[in-house]
Amino acid sequence: MSVDLQTVKRVARLARIAVSEEDAERMTGELNAILGFVEQLNEVDVSGVEPMTSVTPMEMKKRQDAVTDGNKAADIVANAPATEENFFLVPKVVE
Repeated sequence: MSVDLQTVKRVARLARIAVSEEDAERMTGELNAILGFVEQLNEVDVSGVEPMTSVTPMEMKKRQDAVTDGNKAADIVANAPATEENFFLVPKVVE
């Protein structure tokens, strides 16, 4: 797959990026080089290679999945002008 000047201009317009004529020509070459590299990656044999999340083996940090109230109720309402039993008190707006 190769990118031509019209495709670069169209992508720039869709992305709402102002691109001059000389920048569009330069980007055409750069994008073609990137796509050429991606096509080279398709030639690599990855059969038998497990997917990984990092280049170094590591365990994902996990925590206990438990439902709690966060023990932060008092901290949350600390700066409120009026509270009652860890609830915000607000003036009545509908009569």
